[in-house]
Amino acid sequence: MRPARYVWGGFGGALIAFLVVALACWPLFGATAALLLFVALLGALFFYHLRSLKKLVLWTREPIGTPLPQAFGVWDYVFADLSRHARRSLNQRDRLAQALARFREATSAMPSGVILLSAENFIEWINPAAELHFGLDGERDTGKPITNLVRQPDFVAYLTGERTAEPLTCRLARHAGMVLSIQIVPFGEEQSMVLSRDVTQFEKLETMRRDFVANVSHELKTPLTVVSGFLETLDEMLDELPPEEARRYLRLATEQAGRMQHLVEDLLELAALETSAAASYDETVEMGPLLDTIMNEALALSAGRHRITLELDGPVGLRGSRKELHSALLNLVSNAVRYTPEGGEVRLRWNVAAGGGARFAVTDTGLGIEPHHLPRLTERFYRVDRGRSRESGGTGLGLAIVKHALSRHQASLQIESTPAVGSTFSAVFPAERVARPVL
Repeated sequence: MRPARYVWGGFGGALIAFLVVALACWPLFGATAALLLFVALLGALFFYHLRSLKKLVLWTREPIGTPLPQAFGVWDYVFADLSRHARRSLNQRDRLAQALARFREATSAMPSGVILLSAENFIEWINPAAELHFGLDGERDTGKPITNLVRQPDFVAYLTGERTAEPLTCRLARHAGMVLSIQIVPFGEEQSMVLSRDVTQFEKLETMRRDFVANVSHELKTPLTVVSGFLETLDEMLDELPPEEARRYLRLATEQAGRMQHLVEDLLELAALETSAAASYDETVEMGPLLDTIMNEALALSAGRHRITLELDGPVGLRGSRKELHSALLNLVSNAVRYTPEGGEVRLRWNVAAGGGARFAVTDTGLGIEPHHLPRLTERFYRVDRGRSRESGGTGLGLAIVKHALSRHQASLQIESTPAVGSTFSAVFPAERVARPVL
């Protein structure tokens, strides 16, 4: 075994060699000289071991990876074994460093925030997403207590109180409008990990869903109440009501039923636009006949109360869905007719847009829209004037349908409006949707 060889090679062999030399010198120089020579050789051996031991101690103070000092004899074996052990330790350290670097690289690329906390809630490490979520700086804030940096009361209570499996949803004061889902995960020796996720968009969608359900319920409740009231009145007083009064009740109930039917049809159309695939490029829609149809429908809706004109100076066709294009463009024209006072003007224009695209614009001389309303006009059930919208027969879904139908054709809706002057709603189609004539 190597330890025994170390002992034998280092001491036993040297002692035997020294003893042989002393015995050989005994007859020549006498017992005293032989003894002095033996002691001198032992001293030299002791000095060699002390010097080698000093080299070893000094080497242990050097950084890992420093080459071992040169040695002979038993110390050569010792240094060789230590060198192999040092190389193994260095390789293991490199592998651990690489694994840690990969972990940090992976967590840095995560959209979720990660903060490693000590048992006392001091920050040990933080990834870029968490820096953004909490307004922290990894270099500056590492080693500081997180409760001194993130002072949100509900977060501090969640961190220091009884932790449940349910994540905490909160809005941080440093980022107005940002909503975070935060969860504390224990690991290691009383350490913990703070995981954060930006759920702002999910919260907006959930708010939109709640508002949508509430709006649909409200929009259906009003006409349904009217229809139910008229039918109840007719059922109880049919024999007493004059025929004209009964017919008026039936007419009003029919109008409210039509309003509900229109609302349901718009809801179904909007759901179909949101769930089906984008319009393909296979079908070519001839725009001249389509716009003539829309013009005739606008004249029928106006019933002579407005001056309506159509100008055609654009591409002959678009690639897409005729049904969806008809719905989107007719909604723009219908809104212009509904919200333009009697005697006003509505102009329809189809022309070439910048970059080889196409543009359909509807300009009216209505009351116009205040600037702060414009960004929200395409929201479901958003109305500038709820009373005027209901009186005109609108459902509040028209521009939402326009927005989805145009987006499925990679088109955009542009709105310009000046109060007391009028509005222009434009559907702008990209060049790739324009059907080029075959030469």
